[in-house]
Amino acid sequence: MATTCLVVMGVSGAGKTTIAELLAERLGWQLAEADEFHPEANIDKMSAGIPLTDADRAPWLAAIRDWITTKDALGRDTVVTCSALKRSYRAILGEAESRVRFVFLSGGTELIASRLSRRSGHFMPPDLLGSQVGDLEPLAADEDGITVDISAPPSEIADTALRELGLP
Repeated sequence: MATTCLVVMGVSGAGKTTIAELLAERLGWQLAEADEFHPEANIDKMSAGIPLTDADRAPWLAAIRDWITTKDALGRDTVVTCSALKRSYRAILGEAESRVRFVFLSGGTELIASRLSRRSGHFMPPDLLGSQVGDLEPLAADEDGITVDISAPPSEIADTALRELGLP
């Protein structure tokens, strides 16, 4: 039987890393941060305030997909952070040899912008939030995943996600 990978998705500042860390810890699953899969050219573009194109994202998404498949071959369930903004991006991740389920962290632009303004040490500048919101395609009913509001405290968000996904 295939493993499961939870992809914690949403725009920059939605809380992907915080929630993914909580989920991985509670489930005892291996965690990966999608930012670590970006080629240097992507990081340079984002650091310069230049939004990534679909072509920029393609090798990044393929690397994440391949990592999920590698972990599946080892019998490991995983949690991955990944913006996965578009349905086409999620389709690439869904090609992995694992059951890929999405946890979409959804919230108002004002709340997310206020979080980004307080964040330091990340290559993604707050100026790119608009381009991410513009690219965002929320989960569709036929996609394997859930949508969770980010206005609650992180522990409650993780509790809700696990409950709605039917995971212990």
